[in-house]
Amino acid sequence: MTTSTGLDRDTLDLMLSSLDEFLAQNLPESRRLDLDRDDTCPEETVRAMCGEDLGVHLVFVPEEYGGLGGGAFDSYRICERMARTDIGVATAVFATFLGSDPILVGATPEQRKEWLGRIAEQGVLFAYGATEPEAGSDLGALTTTATPVETDGRVTGYRLSGRKQWISNGSIADVTTILALAPGGPSWFVVERGTPGFSAAPPEDKHGIRLSNTAALFLDDVLVPADNLVGRVEGRGLVQAQQVFGYTRVMVAAFGLGGGWEALDRAVAYSTNRIQGGTPLAGKQGYTHKLIVPYVARLEAARAFLEETCARLDAGHGADGALNTEGAIAKYLATEAGNAAAEAAIQAHGGYGYTRPYQVEKIKRDVRITTIYEGTSEILEMTIARDRWQQHLKTAGRYHRDLARELAGLPATTGAPAAALALDCLAAVLDACRAGRLTRSQHVLLRLGELIAYAESAGALARRAAAAAAGTLPEKADRRFPPAALAAISRVTARDAALKVAEEGLRWVVGANSLADTAAALPLDEVRAAQAGLLADMDAIADALYDRTSPLEAASS
Repeated sequence: MTTSTGLDRDTLDLMLSSLDEFLAQNLPESRRLDLDRDDTCPEETVRAMCGEDLGVHLVFVPEEYGGLGGGAFDSYRICERMARTDIGVATAVFATFLGSDPILVGATPEQRKEWLGRIAEQGVLFAYGATEPEAGSDLGALTTTATPVETDGRVTGYRLSGRKQWISNGSIADVTTILALAPGGPSWFVVERGTPGFSAAPPEDKHGIRLSNTAALFLDDVLVPADNLVGRVEGRGLVQAQQVFGYTRVMVAAFGLGGGWEALDRAVAYSTNRIQGGTPLAGKQGYTHKLIVPYVARLEAARAFLEETCARLDAGHGADGALNTEGAIAKYLATEAGNAAAEAAIQAHGGYGYTRPYQVEKIKRDVRITTIYEGTSEILEMTIARDRWQQHLKTAGRYHRDLARELAGLPATTGAPAAALALDCLAAVLDACRAGRLTRSQHVLLRLGELIAYAESAGALARRAAAAAAGTLPEKADRRFPPAALAAISRVTARDAALKVAEEGLRWVVGANSLADTAAALPLDEVRAAQAGLLADMDAIADALYDRTSPLEAASS
């Protein structure tokens, strides 16, 4: 396993500030709205971002190929920051690194040097040609074929035929990696723009991310040299795709965080100046506690899990797809939270939120795609549930109970007791599902995926709150909230997770007509008692958002 220290903090901070400055100058709000209206990708701006003007692409390229060698943590911070400006543009930039991932994990050293070197030196744009019209998330159902071409009994090339759908950068990419079925199995091929028989349809007329270029690709007997077979061995395509899901999904999770937080921050700013009934909306508990605070908790729970996963990826724990489930949890949590936060932000703006100039309407349309591409939320629920179900069976039900016990040493102020309660309740629900064989119901399995994500993220946020209090957060971690506010966010999250797992878990067990006495195994009274203090913590979160002194902060000062 390889490790990546990535960028030092000063370099990351410099890149983030340079990115902010570049985007403010080149993509001001008025231009973004015009491009969105016209459904136009600002290709020249994307290329400038990946050129000498900014060089953001270098963060994603290993040092040995001319890049800066950023790690997963660095990439997440960059992706979140890009998404705060525009998820469509962020998608266009990230598509190059998604498209080059098969090369990074599966190519020969010579292929890596050539193609990754061209990204670093020339800023070439890539596309990732995996999805097909009838296959969707099921890569194993692809129909694009790669027929070997032999010369003197030796394979010298391949003829690719088929169609790809919904390809980011589809009609602007200089190079595309194409997944096709060769005689030896699914394989990746590198196809350069302008190759005879390779063409793109007009860009899709999309609901959102209209600043990204998304198009269908057509391969009509496209001849590529045998050297363009990634790794020069057939049949490794699906394995190569699976190897990077842990990484690519946390980057899309960062898009969810960026879009969700941008929408919430706009709602916070709006409510500070909007007067209703003689006082600003910011001072109305019914406004903040319904439309703002719950989404802060969901986004920061997702961030905690995301940052833990990035740290593990950078420590080398993600080899051969070992953290694919963690990537799925991070993406599921962050994109669902970002989508919900953007919806709430429209409501928080009232009628203005439904109009284009206030941007939250656009953000909502943009962030919606993050729950679909790079694995739909439903695929992720299935991925999460299947993996953790196997862990539950292999450990005789100890997997989540052990996670609960690991929280025992954390201060109660971090929400750890309620988070542990959520994990224990989850184990009890899984026990009931095992006894009743309830995972044969696909819907029950998907709902378990949701409950697992909520419970595990509550544990991650409790650990993050403890690290913040102890001053041991990772050097490059987001530090928006002071320790006292982060602890309040963690307590709200943990209570919510405990209640959700216990009540909804019981609902699905009983709803499947199985083991109605499961209630006896769930500490429902303890879960309900854990809700004590919820309103005060929501007050404290609102105070932190609006830079007001809360009773909790006063007590800790």
